[in-house]
Parts: sequence; C-alpha cells; structure tokens
Amino acid sequence: MKDAAVTLDGRSGILGSHLPFGDLRRGWNFRSLGHGDVPFEEIIRELNGAGYNGPLSVEWEDNGMDRERGAAESLEFVRSIDFAPASACFDRDMKT
Repeated sequence: MKDAAVTLDGRSGILGSHLPFGDLRRGWNFRSLGHGDVPFEEIIRELNGAGYNGPLSVEWEDNGMDRERGAAESLEFVRSIDFAPASACFDRDMKT
C-alpha cells in the first residue's frame, strides 16, 4: 500500500523527475496513506474479488510528514479500509 498525490496545474508535469521528491513544484509526490489520490477502497474490492486474503504491506514515504506520525497513521488507515468480502450474494441469497 502506497499513496501519492497528483497535482497537474499546468505548470507541473507528471514526469517531474528533475525535481527532488517532496518539492511542491512536482506534478506528483508520495503521500502518507489516505492523504493522496489512490482509490484504496477500489483496490480492496479488487483484491477481495480475486480471492486475496494475504497481508497488506505499507511502503511509507512522505517528505512532508514526520515518519513516526505517518507510520502510525498509515497503520490505522489500512486497518480502517480493509474489509472482508461479502459472505452472501445479495440477489441469490436474500430471496424470501
């Protein structure tokens, strides 16, 4: 699990590799989980749909946040967004 924020404002590009990470002029930067633009709920739904039941690992990187705070916050974020797949199919299993 890793998050990033994309800021394409007409002055910055998606590549921006000539600027160091964390530079606010970049078109994108890594962010602490939940502070970027990654659609984590959709990722969890895809993983559930594929039958994945393994660990969710965090690769934390955010040049704008203290790492101790970011790591603790990321752990809580992952716990809050991880959910088990449905155990019943609504249309099939909920008939009366």
